[in-house]
Parts: sequence; structure tokens; C-alpha cells
Amino acid sequence: MELLTQPLASVDAYVEFFTAQPLPVLKRTVRELAALHGELDTVSGKRIAAIVLGDPLMTMRLLTWLQTHRGQAQNHDITTIDRAIMMIGMEPFFRIFGDMPTVEDTLAAHRDALVGVLRVIARARRAAHHARDWAVVRHDLDVDEITVAALLVEASEIVCWVFAPTLTAKVYAMQRADRSLRSVVAQHAVFGATAAELQHALVRAWQLPALLVQLMDESRLDHPRVRNVLLATDFARHVAHGWENPALPDDIAAIEALTHLGREPLLARLEVPPEAMPRFLPAEPG
Repeated sequence: MELLTQPLASVDAYVEFFTAQPLPVLKRTVRELAALHGELDTVSGKRIAAIVLGDPLMTMRLLTWLQTHRGQAQNHDITTIDRAIMMIGMEPFFRIFGDMPTVEDTLAAHRDALVGVLRVIARARRAAHHARDWAVVRHDLDVDEITVAALLVEASEIVCWVFAPTLTAKVYAMQRADRSLRSVVAQHAVFGATAAELQHALVRAWQLPALLVQLMDESRLDHPRVRNVLLATDFARHVAHGWENPALPDDIAAIEALTHLGREPLLARLEVPPEAMPRFLPAEPG
């Protein structure tokens, strides 16, 4: 698999490079799917979906395949993993996704990049977990759509770690050297484009369902479903730096407004450690 070591001339050039490569998945995903394949007579679609949703790369791979292989009889987008697996069928699913490259093999010579991408994947999974929980609290019309959208918000950063590990590491090095440097400035300095610009272009190239793209669209923050997805992404990103992160009080206030939960029940759902609780509770009167 070819990895990018020098910046390209345009966003379109990056998209062309990234989409020409087979998208790897986590080695754990390959192993767990292989185990389920051996239980084909008894396995359920929900068990397969749970494995897919544990891996943003596998989720991207499945949705992209479905969009590019949709038949004439499919007159609507498939926006959840359960429905995608049902549409493909069990046996065809294992046949189509039975031989996939892995992230670990792709980045075998780039151990720091492997650590970097695994951190972003963990962050995406945390965002999806919280987004789903808040969607349940809000009685959202389809919590599975919210889950998938939150899992994919940072797809471009994951893809950059996988296919351009040296360049992505430079972005992080610049920010470590200058803590005040905004990520968009560092990204543009190294790649000539921001992660958001790459994300917008990639989701179009992958032909992701329009609804999922809308749920990830920052320009639609007036919509509670979009706020649900993007607040979960922001919260997961900020808490990854520790409960002292200065952005967290604003995050928690916004989540409280979205979910209409009381502050203490919300902090419990967010699993805020006891020592950090006072920072997010209203000051005692007097």
C-alpha cells in the first residue's frame, strides 16, 4: 500500500489519492468477523453490526461499498449498519469483506502513527457512545443514524493518519511545539488544506448517504440532531485531554441544554470522576 510523504497540490488530489487505496480496518475487526463467519448458521445481524460499529474504518468501508453497489431496486439511502447488513445479506457480507488489509499492517513501520490513529478511533467511538446516549434521552427518531454520524465525523483525520502518517505527525508536532497554534492553521501549513475541507470532499467522494452528511454539517447547528452529533464529537475531543480541559464547562452546559437533563444526572451519565465534579457544579450560594 502506498503512503503519502509529501503534500499534494489540492484537496481533489488528496481525495483521489485516498480513494485509490483500499481502506484498511482494525486487525481486531478482521479477527472478530472471521470468528462470526464460523457461526454463520446462528449469528445475527446485530452481532455483526456491533463489530462494524466498533471500527470507524469498517463502518466507512461498508457504507461506501453499499452506496457504490446500490441496485435499481434500492430507491433510498441506507443510513444504519443494521440495515446495510440486512440489505447485503449474511453470506454475501462475509464474502465481500472477507479479505481486508489492516491498519496495523499498513502502519507497521510507523508505530507513532499507529498509536495516533488508534487514539482518534477511540475518540470517535467515545463520541458515538455519547451521541447515542443523548439521542435516547432526546427520544430521537433514529438513534442508530446519530451513532453512525458521530462515529464518522473525524473520518478525515483517521484517513490522514493511515495514508499520510508522516505529514499528520508533523501537524501534531507543530501543535506540541506551540500550544496556542490552532489545529486548522497547523493542518493548512502541512497539508495545504484543513481536516474539515478534506472531510467534506471525502464524504462526497465516498457517496455517503445525504442524511449522514447533513448530520455532520457544522452549518446546520440550529438542528438538534446535528448538535447532538457535533457536541459529542467536541466533548470526546476535549475530554481526551483530561477533565481540566478549559472547553469542558461550555461543552457540558451545551449538552445540558440539548438533553434537558439536570446537571448532576448529566455528570453521572458522562462518568465525570468525583474529583472533577466540583468544577462542573453550580457554585454554592453565599
